Amino acid sequence: MANKVKQTTRAQESTNAIERLYITMRHLLNRGFYKPSGVSGNALRNALLLLRPEIYGSVAEDKAELNGLIYVLERLPEGIEECRFINLTSDEGFSKSHLKAIVPPKRRRNCYRIDDEQMNIEITRGRSDIYDILTHLTFLFIESGKICKRVLVEEGNDTIRDWTKLAEFVQNEEKDDAEREVAFIHTANILGRTFEDVVEIENKLSTKDNPDRFLNFIYWLGKLAIEEVTTGNKRTITFSPILRERLGHHIHGERWAETIKQTLSKHNLLHRPLHIISANMHSVMNSLFAKKALAKDFPDSESLDIYEALSSTKNKEFSKKVKDWGEKNGMLFIDDKSGANIDVQLFDTAKFGNNACCYDLSDTISNEEKPVIFVMDYAFGEQAFETIDELLKPLSEEGEKKFLNVDSISIMGKAGILEGGKGDLMIPSAHIFEGTADNYPFKNELNASDFEGNGLKVLEGTMVTVLGTSLQNKDILRFFHESTWNVIGLEMEGVHYQKAIQSASKIRKSIKKDVKVRYAYYASDNPLETGSTLASGGLGATGVKPTYLITDRILKQIFST
Repeated sequence: MANKVKQTTRAQESTNAIERLYITMRHLLNRGFYKPSGVSGNALRNALLLLRPEIYGSVAEDKAELNGLIYVLERLPEGIEECRFINLTSDEGFSKSHLKAIVPPKRRRNCYRIDDEQMNIEITRGRSDIYDILTHLTFLFIESGKICKRVLVEEGNDTIRDWTKLAEFVQNEEKDDAEREVAFIHTANILGRTFEDVVEIENKLSTKDNPDRFLNFIYWLGKLAIEEVTTGNKRTITFSPILRERLGHHIHGERWAETIKQTLSKHNLLHRPLHIISANMHSVMNSLFAKKALAKDFPDSESLDIYEALSSTKNKEFSKKVKDWGEKNGMLFIDDKSGANIDVQLFDTAKFGNNACCYDLSDTISNEEKPVIFVMDYAFGEQAFETIDELLKPLSEEGEKKFLNVDSISIMGKAGILEGGKGDLMIPSAHIFEGTADNYPFKNELNASDFEGNGLKVLEGTMVTVLGTSLQNKDILRFFHESTWNVIGLEMEGVHYQKAIQSASKIRKSIKKDVKVRYAYYASDNPLETGSTLASGGLGATGVKPTYLITDRILKQIFST
């Protein structure tokens, strides 16, 4: 009987594609440059097309992918589509020049428009940041190539009429609404989408300063691709020598951690019980003080209205009241100048005024034993290892090593859920690293019973730390979910945090062996459900309940120890 040849499954093909993408990206980084239309650029493009990540929707089809475009535009600097040269750099002092930093709305990274043709993007968050940017750029180049293919007349330099009309509209100084609508019709034809689709995305992207942002964006994407074909003028991505030299050396993380430890030392807090929380920059502060600071404005102390109001940008005066209240009661903000882009708040509970905080400490605890709560903003991918690894090292002062008295480390964040919907909760018992069998089981101080009875689905199990959220597709996720790994969700930092915590507590012995660890995530999306990926938009008010529920459970445990 002939042996059956086992076909590779779609999940295995996708895993191979992710591996190829990462190997290619690392090779290009070592090499120092690549051209998106060259051999290396095509390798990235083909791997992404084989993978077809959920976030990029119809990337492998002829029609343009609009939700994916919005997702990418929110994470790349405005004007990048006009630039033929994109240079990834380290923090090389551009902030001291006349150039104004451009910061994308959904990714805190400083970018600088050097001239009409060049954009510099500062990388201070490690390799994960580079992979993230290169994946988004590859998606843009695929979309750019689609436009070029549709508008260039075969075997020549001529373009179709729709393109000529769009170019005329973009280049016109004076534009009225009727002309704009006609431009939408031509653009819809170029993109293979409906007029309605184009109007909808223009409304989402339009700003006061740039009302035709989407039309301009499509014009420039197409223009540079057409010029590559007709004139041989190629786009180029480069990595600066300083970036390549510094990568992997924790330069920003070390600087960041040193500032924090010096601040703790200066305020005589190094010996005090320290509770580290990785979270956003508002939920801990609001949970500690908001109900007291805003008691007159929100008399119902059980309602979530107060947190929904604080999460809205319209209510800046409420946020200011809470911040002022916090600063009067031992809150300290450490402004991050290290380039790590991770802000920090310190809360010294010994300085909390009478009835200032929404949580109570036992009367028997002396000021010296009262906890110090340290809140750091979310790290990004591998940066989580870099920052926590450096933070947990002892401080060297006058030849003496001073160890931090770390009692607990809590990580809360957003993650993709594989069973459930936006806002539901995931409580991990282990992290596994995508593409490897590396696994990090731990005792989580939080468990599902802490969150029951709040109208949210709570899952307990394994979380997978992925190499990039924008590289996941349903086949891989379905494999994770249905295999014996018992995966409940995916995120980008868990393995990196746990690796640093384990090495500090169990190998380097720089913090206590039995340090308490808490992990909890709430769902930002369910990538297994069509239309529920990150590209479908943010959480809005849906994120308020799980955010404050997790924060509350972490703080209750800290205050009861």
